[in-house]
Amino acid sequence: MQVLLSSQELAAMVKELAVQMATTYPELKDVIFVGIQQGGAIIGHDIVEEIKKLKPGKTVNYGQLDITFYRDDIRKEILAPDKMNLPFDIENKRIILIDDVLFTGRTIKAALDVLLDYGRPEKVELCVIIDRKEYRQFPIQADYVGKVVQTERKDKVKLINGEVVLVKP
Repeated sequence: MQVLLSSQELAAMVKELAVQMATTYPELKDVIFVGIQQGGAIIGHDIVEEIKKLKPGKTVNYGQLDITFYRDDIRKEILAPDKMNLPFDIENKRIILIDDVLFTGRTIKAALDVLLDYGRPEKVELCVIIDRKEYRQFPIQADYVGKVVQTERKDKVKLINGEVVLVKP
């Protein structure tokens, strides 16, 4: 296992991404942050906490998205659903999806499918900590990226114990 981002580097990156989003949307009006279960929900929570520090007194809407039953690999294994918490009307809102790793784009495609079942957002943006762009299978790209890494196709990049690690097969 190789550490790509230590806990300190990850915390600094979360702060940096929070500043970027708070700068893009200074009033946070009609913006909903949505963490994709599981790693994205952890990172999303941390980003939202940083935005709250940057924008005291502002309402920061945060939800969690479970894509379990929208995945295209669900037929291969039995999956237990994660927590779904999207208590906001997303119609005509700006949604910022947050995930830990962008790899093939299939997770984000599933997340978009879930969102469209809840309503029609005005705009959807994507924030990721790690982008493994060389293996994209869908035309999906992140608007906010912590770090682009080059890996082998079979490598796994995971959020483990507050660090981002590369696991070789």
